[in-house]
Amino acid sequence: MNLFEKIFNYQMITRLEDSGTFMITSQERSWLKTMLNHPSASYAFTPVTLEKLESVLVDENTLDFAEAFVEKARSKEKQVYHPMLRALRRFIIRQTAIQLTYKVKDDRTFTNEMAYPYKLEYSLVKKEWYLLWYHIRHRAMMSSKLDKIESIKELTISAERVAQIGLDIEKLLQKRQIHATIEVIKEYNRELSRILYAFSCFEKQVDYDEIRETYTIRLTFLNNEAEYVLSKLRFLGKRVRVTQGDHLQRRMLESAKKALARYEET
Repeated sequence: MNLFEKIFNYQMITRLEDSGTFMITSQERSWLKTMLNHPSASYAFTPVTLEKLESVLVDENTLDFAEAFVEKARSKEKQVYHPMLRALRRFIIRQTAIQLTYKVKDDRTFTNEMAYPYKLEYSLVKKEWYLLWYHIRHRAMMSSKLDKIESIKELTISAERVAQIGLDIEKLLQKRQIHATIEVIKEYNRELSRILYAFSCFEKQVDYDEIRETYTIRLTFLNNEAEYVLSKLRFLGKRVRVTQGDHLQRRMLESAKKALARYEET
């Protein structure tokens, strides 16, 4: 490709981006049409959007995985897209309070609780969606499975109240934060990308000591995420060492002692 072709292609792509148009391959179009056949597609898109996508892809062939893959036995599939996600996402974006009716583990029902939703999370382990919200009356951080939520209704509050709730949430989250410093053993510096990937979902800061040729990772996470961090540390094994963080150091020492005890001479 010569220089003039590159300039022309760049101009074309720029104009398409400015007009809100983007290009996709035929394989991507086929994949999209296949995904639209999934039962959750009706919840993920509005009827107008779904109808428009189906009309655009009417001439595309769907991907047939029947002969390409053999599916082994698995647990019962849960919804990958919950019907309440779209409404809750709008409430979070607009910073709107809601009246929430939900159940807890012992099947008790709490009706019309004043809530301020601030985050949606998906658990890859449990395959379930969670709503993280602030209990306005009790001033407490809450977490509810979307499957346990029975109804949501928009609640009007002032902008000043929203700003105050935002400050309260920030203060509560800061109190629950834990900091830990993890040192990468020098012999495994080449595996830094793999080590950082293990902690990719956490806020972190990486420093390099040129004299010792050592990378140091400072992690920030919530107290209820400590067990997940420990699982990642155990997975990385001798590649890393916790240099700061009393709780993580104590738990890692306990794990090491339990593992060694299994091989002691009797």
